[in-house]
Amino acid sequence: QVQLVESGGGLVQAGGSLRLSCAASGRTFSVYSMGWFRQAPGKVRGFVATISRSGGTTYYADSVKGRFTISRDNAKNTVYLQMNSLKPEDTAVYYCARNRISYNSASRLERDYDYWGQGTQVTVSS
Repeated sequence: QVQLVESGGGLVQAGGSLRLSCAASGRTFSVYSMGWFRQAPGKVRGFVATISRSGGTTYYADSVKGRFTISRDNAKNTVYLQMNSLKPEDTAVYYCARNRISYNSASRLERDYDYWGQGTQVTVSS
């Protein structure tokens, strides 16, 4: 059973930065693409960023492009989301997820992910 544990959320003022981490259990982390999604109050969960197995390919939602950076450290079984220039509209619970199929390409689609973390709250005050 794979476990994903997010950390790094919190309260920050607009314009500030946070770095989220997602630690994965298991020995096969490096063969799966990973993604970050978020759910704001009253809204459906949506795509934020995804990264390929090697880290060489990344995709971002238009709303975060140029402000957020996804990265991974396969030696530490961890994926990160560096969030800069945060805005109040970035307030949400952030989830990391693992692609359901090993060696799959990075994907923006929620249905391509099967393991999810418990989420970490990010609150951006104006």
